[in-house]
Amino acid sequence: MVSGRKTKELLISSVVKDPPPPVNLSYTPDERVTAFKLLGVHVASDLKWTQHIDAIVAMVNYMHFLKQLK
Repeated sequence: MVSGRKTKELLISSVVKDPPPPVNLSYTPDERVTAFKLLGVHVASDLKWTQHIDAIVAMVNYMHFLKQLK
């Protein structure tokens, strides 16, 4: 059985302007998201890299902060 709570729907490109009706699994509508993380890569609905780059910069800054605590 598919859990609707775990299922996400990402609309890409021109579909965002005129969205189709939501997909229903197990009688609950799926959550529509504008971005998600897939295999470590942040995928956005506009297919731009800004969110992925921001996440990498934040991770590097955090690692630098941890290194300074040594």
